[in-house]
Amino acid sequence: MFSLSELASLSERQGSSKLLKPWWEVFMEYLVVLMLMVSVLSGTLLLSRDRVVCLPLDLTTTPTNQNTSSSSGAVPQPHPPNRPPTKASPLPANPWTPARGRRTHLDYQQYVYISQVCYHEALPWYSRFFPYVALLQSLVLLASGCFWFHFPLTSARIEHFLTILAKCCESPWTSRALSHAARQEEGGEETGPQDLQMPPPTLLSSLSVSRNRQSSLDSGTDSPLLVRSDSASTAAPPSPCPSTLSRTSSLSTMSLSRAHVPASKSPVVLDGSRRVASLDRSDGEQARALFERVRRFRSHCEDSEVIYKVYLAQTVFKLLLVVLIVGYTTPLMSSISFTHTCLPQAHALTGYSAFECTHALASVLHKLLLAYISLVGLFGLLSIYTLSWILHSSLRQYSFNKLRELGSMRDVPDLCNDLAFLLHMADQYDPLLAQRLSVFLSPVSETRLLEESLERRWGAERLRSMTTVDPEGRPLLQLVALPRLPPALFTLSQLVVLKLELITDAKLPAQVANMTSLRELHLYHCTAAMQPGSLVVLQERLEALHLTFTQAAEIPGWVYSLRGLQELHLSGRLGCEGGVGRGWALGSLRQLRHLRVLVLRGMLQRVPGELGEVAGSLVRLEIHNEGSRLLVLTGLRRVAGLTELQLQDCHLERLPSALLALTSLRTLDLQHNSLRTLEELLGLAHLRRLSCLRLAHNRILALPASVGVLRALELLDLGYNQLQSLPLALFNLHHLRRLLLAGNLLDELPAEVGALTFLTELDLSGNRLESLPPELFSRCLELRSLNVSHNSLGSLPPGLSNLSHLSRLDLRSNSLEELPMELGCCSGLHGEGLLVEDWLLHALPRHVKEFLTQSGSHTGKSLESHSRPDSDSFPYFSATQWSFSSALESRI
Repeated sequence: MFSLSELASLSERQGSSKLLKPWWEVFMEYLVVLMLMVSVLSGTLLLSRDRVVCLPLDLTTTPTNQNTSSSSGAVPQPHPPNRPPTKASPLPANPWTPARGRRTHLDYQQYVYISQVCYHEALPWYSRFFPYVALLQSLVLLASGCFWFHFPLTSARIEHFLTILAKCCESPWTSRALSHAARQEEGGEETGPQDLQMPPPTLLSSLSVSRNRQSSLDSGTDSPLLVRSDSASTAAPPSPCPSTLSRTSSLSTMSLSRAHVPASKSPVVLDGSRRVASLDRSDGEQARALFERVRRFRSHCEDSEVIYKVYLAQTVFKLLLVVLIVGYTTPLMSSISFTHTCLPQAHALTGYSAFECTHALASVLHKLLLAYISLVGLFGLLSIYTLSWILHSSLRQYSFNKLRELGSMRDVPDLCNDLAFLLHMADQYDPLLAQRLSVFLSPVSETRLLEESLERRWGAERLRSMTTVDPEGRPLLQLVALPRLPPALFTLSQLVVLKLELITDAKLPAQVANMTSLRELHLYHCTAAMQPGSLVVLQERLEALHLTFTQAAEIPGWVYSLRGLQELHLSGRLGCEGGVGRGWALGSLRQLRHLRVLVLRGMLQRVPGELGEVAGSLVRLEIHNEGSRLLVLTGLRRVAGLTELQLQDCHLERLPSALLALTSLRTLDLQHNSLRTLEELLGLAHLRRLSCLRLAHNRILALPASVGVLRALELLDLGYNQLQSLPLALFNLHHLRRLLLAGNLLDELPAEVGALTFLTELDLSGNRLESLPPELFSRCLELRSLNVSHNSLGSLPPGLSNLSHLSRLDLRSNSLEELPMELGCCSGLHGEGLLVEDWLLHALPRHVKEFLTQSGSHTGKSLESHSRPDSDSFPYFSATQWSFSSALESRI
């Protein structure tokens, strides 16, 4: 047995399929039903009443009756059955005398036998099998009419389309969008207050038409052929949609009643359109999912036209079948007659060789056949009309020109192939169905839905609660993976740094002018578009821009017009074969007159020649090449005013000769390259302002004596190389303040290190030192940080108490047996300044240990020691700063 739920779903499925059946298809179904009824009726008659009645025509024996006038052995000639019998004798005078005529000498069983034999031999086959042939033909026509609904390549698409159409009719966003479009259309027809007393007839007609159209749109049910009276304008007829609209937006009532509002109040309604109750979260998510579903279904259906071809083939097949039926049925109509002559060859059994038979149902079957042929002919005419409609209409293209003329949905794209054909078929049922679907094809409608969703979820209060502070103390807001920028964002006037990540459709409107404090913008895989008015604001206020992208073509063109920009950071694949990249080559830095910092993170093959356009203002250039070889560096000669240059991960094996042109250079950073020799250091002698040289993480085997020509050096970083010794010329750099030699192969530190009297930081960690020269403690009195961890020191030389400014001393992982008592005289080491093993610290006298640990527990110091990096490439932070950085990283 079937459950009620199964029966309900079956009826709903059958009702939804009617949306794609035009009037001629419905009419054809009715005709086929009538054909089936004719065939069933005629078949019932044949089964219940079909028989023939036969009488003999010739006598083969001599009658024995005395009244017979025929001679013995004579065979009378056949005569028509209506010929009067031969008179043998005059009628008797008595009227009660029985009638006399030709005697046949046949009994009842012989008549039954002859009737059965003549039914199969004399009656034409079409008279006997016409109902069954008609039934078979009707079933074929019925199956061919529904074939395109059940064909494997079309049924899934049709069911999916009907499901989407039902969702579009049920969604509250449909009525919301159509009501908004109707309000916009009415807004262009409203008049001023002076026309309040007597509106012109054209206005009245437009209002009435608009009111009728709005009621039809809002209910989603009215046919355009139905005319609704003013008194019944609030009642809606049943919906033709696949499923009932159970939820009705309040906007439909507002749009219906809006035509009765005086013209003086209409602007208020227009301005208050945003005050209408918005969709709840579940309805908004369902509408967004429906937009995506319609988009995918459109891309799937527009790539083929299988439904159109199947329907065309079905129509041609039905037409050919009708021609075949009419062609062989018309000649057979004459075979259905009332009388038939039968020669059963049963002379031995009956004595007669010919019989005259009558078919009892001949006249009824003839009339039923005429009715059947008429129905088939009408079916054929409808097939011809269908075929002409298909061939003369562009069913593979669907245009929403009517909607564009009405002004409601001007951005709905035209459709093609199967989706266009399905909409053409649905239009034959009700054109409003395509209008409902157009809501989810409109980019403007989707944009409006996203805006309302963003306004609901990302209000100003939530954005303010997400605002943090960057290390420089500036207000910072980071938005990740949003569909669009929330409108409340542009009300944050105190925001200085804005980070946008993975936002697919980010548009900066003119309201960005309200962000008066915005100075720095980060775009991480976010192609932001500028609306008119916003670019002028950013040109005046924006100082720093960080762009992260995949291909250089993704760099927006407006970047090169930010004339007030001071810092530009570009991260992505900037390089390609034969140049910097098409995206970069098309851009010009000529308008960036105030650009001071340029950071490029990509795979460059040459230094951009466009740097010459900003040579007058650029002071800092950073190139992080991700391990790719930087082949051409001649472009550096065009920016001779550089004061800071970083070329990291560029696979450099020698110092570039283009550095000789940078006479104003102060900082040179060549870390993470493949440098093996520094013979070109002598050529840097004329760089008299060079104060910082970083060569860490290379493959340098020896430091040449020419390093002594760099008199102005204050920082020298040679960490993580393969140095085994230090030249004495190194200690002639009397202005050197920071010397970083961690991660090398040094066995000893020369005593000449005492000549570096201004030295404040010395990093010797990760080497092979067994002792330190006493001159280090007796002459380098400005030393504040000393890192000798991970060496082989057995003891410390005397004079440690001379380092009164020493605030950090790292002695971990050495071979020390005890600590000198002089540590108690280094006032800067108390608290968190001394990093050493616990057992060595406990071996000190109690007062020294208490002095060194008076600001904090040693457990905290040991924890800090493990959290700090070993290389100097990271700056030194306090415990509070490290905890803040860890929390920030965990949040990201």
